[in-house]
Amino acid sequence: MIMKRNQLRDLLKTAADRASRYLEGLGERCVAPTPEAIERLKELDAPMPNDPVEPAKVLALLDDIGSPATIASAGRRYFGFVTGGTLPAALAVNWLAGAWDQCAGLVTLSPVAAYLEEIGIQWLREIFGLPAKSGGGFVTGATMANFACLAAARHAVLERAGWDVESQGLFGAPPITVIVGQDVHVSLLKALGLLGLGRDRAVRVPADNEGRMRAELLPRISGPTIVCIQAGEVNTGAFDPAAEICARAHRDAAWVHVDGAFGLWAAAAPTRAHLMAGFNEADSWATDAHKWLNVPYDCGIALLRDVRHLNSAMSTSAAYLVHVEKREPNLHVPEMSRRARGVEIWAALMSLGR
Repeated sequence: MIMKRNQLRDLLKTAADRASRYLEGLGERCVAPTPEAIERLKELDAPMPNDPVEPAKVLALLDDIGSPATIASAGRRYFGFVTGGTLPAALAVNWLAGAWDQCAGLVTLSPVAAYLEEIGIQWLREIFGLPAKSGGGFVTGATMANFACLAAARHAVLERAGWDVESQGLFGAPPITVIVGQDVHVSLLKALGLLGLGRDRAVRVPADNEGRMRAELLPRISGPTIVCIQAGEVNTGAFDPAAEICARAHRDAAWVHVDGAFGLWAAAAPTRAHLMAGFNEADSWATDAHKWLNVPYDCGIALLRDVRHLNSAMSTSAAYLVHVEKREPNLHVPEMSRRARGVEIWAALMSLGR
């Protein structure tokens, strides 16, 4: 549907007005939608129209029926799970980036998206106190951040054993031992299942009464091994003894991965940074930006000490995919076509300052 310039401008202004009214009203409404609001959602389940519907009517229908049926997680009175509202700057650039409609998979497709990703990774590396040459990419959330990091880990430990898992797969490959804590998060187990490493094959190390892995009970490490530790156990916020575990694992040539969905951000708080002691010795780190950093959903972060392993795990090539001599976004994440999440990371950090 082609719109005239003034029609498009009016539509976008109306959308902004409706969005602003929604946010301004969150303080006066219940966090959960009313039963009546949920019941009204059935009105959206109409037969698909044969003819086009004016965009303004589509917007009004969604706002009038959909907005009252939301969970008010963007408001100040929501304390469920670890979700929350967005920073004003991050929300504003989310709208602008939506108008840009960039495919952030290649530098050629979006120079600005690729460049802002590089800046975001650099700033995050400084915040978390990670090695200077660490790299990574932006994915949908901690589940895919764990997936990307563990795919890189799978590549690295099998490469040391003389096996190319990307080319040959897991059939006939040397077995990989995965070691996790007793209170491992479900997102990491899901990632293991997706990677063919098995959710139930992981060796579980007993935890203390706050969910910390007991380092003294680590099993003997032999052959290709990935050790997964936590920065911020989901129920208690506890941090595994990273320094001790990393030293032991690296002595036996194992890869150490950190699931730090929200705990990794302790590095940014002077009174909490001590909890991150030893975590910078790991080989990979997964975290979220849509938690503590409060950017719009969805935005996860996968970070690697040696980004070459991530590039190998995520590599792809075709004649029409034009790669340049710069950091190519699609070599750092599973997706090829994706939105420009790095724009919001940059905006949030810029607006907050160090």
